[in-house]
Amino acid sequence: MKTIHIIVGSQMGSAEYTADQIHQALSAANLTSQIHEFPEPEAIPTENAIWLICTSTHGAGDLPDNIQAFATSLSERGSLEGLQYGVIGLGDRSYDTFNHAAIKLDELLQLQGAKRIGQRLEINVLDELLPEDAALAWLPTWLEAF
Repeated sequence: MKTIHIIVGSQMGSAEYTADQIHQALSAANLTSQIHEFPEPEAIPTENAIWLICTSTHGAGDLPDNIQAFATSLSERGSLEGLQYGVIGLGDRSYDTFNHAAIKLDELLQLQGAKRIGQRLEINVLDELLPEDAALAWLPTWLEAF
């Protein structure tokens, strides 16, 4: 099985906590995963790996501070053809920019030739008492997709 690299974009900590819960669930299922809280694309392998982006949206649809350089570097990087990935977005549906960070990263990876596994999960934090519960409920379906 490939290593699942959990790439975190978190401004206030919710996406970071959700990523930690995903990491624990993957470990409990005997799957290898690694969390990248300050992701650097050069340090995250694309071969024999799967990326799982877990990000919130900040401000007016912006990427969290800790993942902005990662996104910029991705846009300058060559082809990511052959890379598989998934996306979990945390946002507030009352904003026009609901989950824009997750959507932007998803679109950027597709432009670079990466292939998304399953559907993007868009969590409305106003509907969920614990956003990580929605992510954990989604995880088995995502894992079955590959």
